Amino acid sequence: MAIDQSFSMLRITARVCLLAGSLMAAAQGTAQAESYVAGQFGLTVPSMSGGLTNVDLTGSFPEGSTFSDNALKSSLLFGAKFGHFFNRAPWFGLETEAFMTNPHIKQQPLTLTVPPVSATAELPGAYFRVVTWAPVNLVFRYPGKRLQPYVAIGPGLFFARIKDPNSSDSQSDTRLGLNTQVGIRYFVTRHFALFGEWKFNHARFRFDEKPDYFGFNGTYNMHHFVLGLGYHF
Repeated sequence: MAIDQSFSMLRITARVCLLAGSLMAAAQGTAQAESYVAGQFGLTVPSMSGGLTNVDLTGSFPEGSTFSDNALKSSLLFGAKFGHFFNRAPWFGLETEAFMTNPHIKQQPLTLTVPPVSATAELPGAYFRVVTWAPVNLVFRYPGKRLQPYVAIGPGLFFARIKDPNSSDSQSDTRLGLNTQVGIRYFVTRHFALFGEWKFNHARFRFDEKPDYFGFNGTYNMHHFVLGLGYHF
């Protein structure tokens, strides 16, 4: 049900943004606009709170059961993006991007609270993979000839998977969240540009209970520091 609701929200957002883009494209008549395709790579760093926070246990646990915040590892990131700026409004564009990162859960002491009892134990880590698809980023830039600062915001669809490194068992979830970025682009030539940006992602995951896994909800807050190369045409 949650996945269906996420896709419904995604479809509505995409249709509105595509309609806005079509209207702006129609308004510019035969004037040439600017599109780009780019590759990106970088480093994913968890937030100061650890990366996976406000963990509520679900399923067979009684209401009010919690885990302490899960510290995540830093990870490499790679992905791609495609965007379009409109000739009549060169400061505004639409962009879609996708990227993958593996901020694995560290081995760490975690506190389990099942009211009114709490206990702390050292728990093994787990593989954690997040694939992010931002279907429509609204991009606002300073349209300089060579140097272009920019900011962007849009919905993100997050595909998360947690796996026990000692077995084939895993838990998966798909959630709609927030994708933001602040960056700067420098045109090396007329068509090629280097860029660097900071992204921030926020989502609230829900992993269902399985025979070998407890169910839980957790807030995902992650920073990404990215470099890339784009071709503009």
